[in-house]
Amino acid sequence: FSCQWAKAHFRFRQPCSALAYGLEADKGGTRAILMAVQAHIIRHLLFDRSTADAHLERLQGIGRREQGEALAAALAQLLWAAGGGGRATVCLLTMATHFVPRGDYRADSFTERIQLFDFWEQAAAEEFISAHINCFRGKGSHGVILFLYSLLFSRTLER
Repeated sequence: FSCQWAKAHFRFRQPCSALAYGLEADKGGTRAILMAVQAHIIRHLLFDRSTADAHLERLQGIGRREQGEALAAALAQLLWAAGGGGRATVCLLTMATHFVPRGDYRADSFTERIQLFDFWEQAAAEEFISAHINCFRGKGSHGVILFLYSLLFSRTLER
């Protein structure tokens, strides 16, 4: 992955502002993934939450906690859809190495540290992602790459 991909994570605009629902996207290849997730964040904020606000007012002024909840819901929904509605796989980065590089594979000190967590209920996947949301939105977390790996493993390599 390029330096831009390695630095990419899910980063919202300032909480409690008019654009608090928006993800910040740098130029580069990660924009497409960020915009797909952004669409699901907006859908979640408009239609899945129960608030007294009018639809467009639901988007504005959300706090950091609501941003995290919306991101977790969006990621879980996308992973669940990628898994065909029967499973989702979430990839997180650990300190331990989980496989030894062989053959043509060149170690990148990232891929070999990924651990997979499988879920057979969307709600369980969302709860897990919510508990580990900083693994996707923290600076230096490689959050976009982790989500991309999660999509691939949820879809399965055969499919």
